[in-house]
Amino acid sequence: MRLQKAIASAGVCSRRKAEELIKAGRVLVNGEIVTQMGARVDPERDRIEVDGRPIAREAHRYIALNKPAGVVSTARDPEGRPTVVDLVPAGVRVYPVGRLDCDTEGLILLTNDGALAYRLTHPSYGVQKVYEALLKGEITEKAVRALEQGVVL
Repeated sequence: MRLQKAIASAGVCSRRKAEELIKAGRVLVNGEIVTQMGARVDPERDRIEVDGRPIAREAHRYIALNKPAGVVSTARDPEGRPTVVDLVPAGVRVYPVGRLDCDTEGLILLTNDGALAYRLTHPSYGVQKVYEALLKGEITEKAVRALEQGVVL
């Protein structure tokens, strides 16, 4: 595993921030400063330290959340609206997999398992998603045909 991924997987920071820490000489592997990007490590066998503190691999977490309306499907919102991450206990580091509109409610997965999140969301894996919408009032045939053709958001 690449060093920056091991640091991010331990919940220390993002991969990009981990790259900055490595470049700055703030990361040690088995007592040696590592500044080379892409250095390979085994988190189970190698002792990795950031700023003198050893890191431990974070256990994967999976949360199935029934997202209420009015909550945004993101970890942070610049507009200050409540987020799905706000709904989990403090200190639990997870990120949403996929998106539901702010006004939409329904199941959303939260996890710190980046590999799973990637496999579920990247189009190359072809994971099908089914969305069911309940509408107030009647829908016209013209609107149904438009939806069947696809909607550009």
